[in-house]
Amino acid sequence: MKTFHKKTELIKHLDSLRASDNTIGFVPTMGALHNGHLSLVEFGLEDADVVVVSIFVNPTQFNNAEDLEKYPRTLERDAKLLKTVSNTKIIIYAPSVEDIYEGNTVSEQFTFDGLEHEMEGAFRPGHFDGVGTIVKRLLEIVRPDFAYFGQKDFQQLQIVKKLVELNALPTKIIGCPIFRADDGLAMSSRNERLKPEYRKAAPFIYKTLKEAKQKFGTKSAKAVTEWVSKQFKKQALLELEYFLIADVDTLKPVKRKSTKKSYRAFIAAYADDIRLIDNIELN
Repeated sequence: MKTFHKKTELIKHLDSLRASDNTIGFVPTMGALHNGHLSLVEFGLEDADVVVVSIFVNPTQFNNAEDLEKYPRTLERDAKLLKTVSNTKIIIYAPSVEDIYEGNTVSEQFTFDGLEHEMEGAFRPGHFDGVGTIVKRLLEIVRPDFAYFGQKDFQQLQIVKKLVELNALPTKIIGCPIFRADDGLAMSSRNERLKPEYRKAAPFIYKTLKEAKQKFGTKSAKAVTEWVSKQFKKQALLELEYFLIADVDTLKPVKRKSTKKSYRAFIAAYADDIRLIDNIELN
């Protein structure tokens, strides 16, 4: 398995692969890989001859400096995990901050037709400028035919699709199903930091989403939202940051249901100091 730390060397290698008519898939990550990441790579290998996996903890998308400091960095372990999928068809790109930002570690300013102001954007100002900056740079470096993003970060997925559209980037963005642990908790690198009692409590998030989906069939979005809030108030170990039901295209909260629109329920909650997000398709 080849690992590159400099974009110039990666670009040269990928150009040689394209010269032999190889298609390139891409899975951007911040490392601390888990089975959810591996599932994205597996999806990629169904479409492409080679999949590039970037491993880069991007400083510009962290609002909390302590969160950036604590974020796990496990490149050697990540490489071993990727080898369990393929030792010959995966390329790792693990750049330094300097290689990506060239001494100017700041975000570009983006407008994503308002998608950036909803949910995560409202609670994490500037977050999607950081996401847009790193994804745009990585897509320009790798120039993949396909790029794969998990639906756990559904808002990010929609924003990346808009980024590609607005910048006319020649990459097809593919959203992949949420990969869950056996107890329903959405896989996340942050899960590794959960203390045992909080890890035991965390599946309540998905359990509540499933019940909310059931209730949405007969109740209003407002009634379902109020019910979710009441459920979390009974949970000593979990603190609800937000729950809302939104239109999948605009990500704006639904005021009145329409049979002509598709909706998802989105949630963010704290387990101790670990922030967990999840979502579920409603119709």
